[in-house]
Amino acid sequence: MGRPDPSAGAYVAAIQRKLAEQDKVAYRMHAMGTSLEGSTEDILAVVGDLHSVPFDLGLPRVYTVLKLDERRDRPEQTLDDKIASVERRLGG
Repeated sequence: MGRPDPSAGAYVAAIQRKLAEQDKVAYRMHAMGTSLEGSTEDILAVVGDLHSVPFDLGLPRVYTVLKLDERRDRPEQTLDDKIASVERRLGG
């Protein structure tokens, strides 16, 4: 917010570079955001670092949206597992 250009691509690229520098969480960028995979503690720490990136690039205001989805009955479940589950249902 507060940027002269309506495109956020340069900021998204900077955030993706910051993600690539860390090894706490797995991540997957998609058209409307980025999914993070890891422990809640690690995700919250990484999100804190990512939230700072646009400020570091000179923006005066940053708006971050975070949704958490945690299954304690299946802590080993991955993003790929979730996609595969739906794809199996589509195929059957």
